[in-house]
Amino acid sequence: MDTMFERYGGFTIVSRVVSSFYDRVLDSPIMGPYFNGVDMKRQIDHQTKFIAFLMGGPASFSDEQLKNVHQRMDITQDAFNEMLELLTETLEDFDFSDADVETVRKEILRRKPIILKQH
Repeated sequence: MDTMFERYGGFTIVSRVVSSFYDRVLDSPIMGPYFNGVDMKRQIDHQTKFIAFLMGGPASFSDEQLKNVHQRMDITQDAFNEMLELLTETLEDFDFSDADVETVRKEILRRKPIILKQH
């Protein structure tokens, strides 16, 4: 059985999805400021691997890695919600099925406690 990653065309499509997602993110007044001064080529490459991982692709990420990366970013609930909405819109624009969009959303929501700032 093919993974979602394989069904949608592997890294080629995931990379296009992530690039489109970051176009939206950088235009967002909520999300854009998180990426001031960030090397976006590197960010897109990293996020492409992460989304590929969520889709059953070959990359792997531990919860500890995600926590370490996001801990210092002070990500708010509003920013998390905005990110999830922008990603959902992007996946829909790339004709991901509703079920596959929901699978990706659930995988990200499962990691919400790791990504949000801790008080």
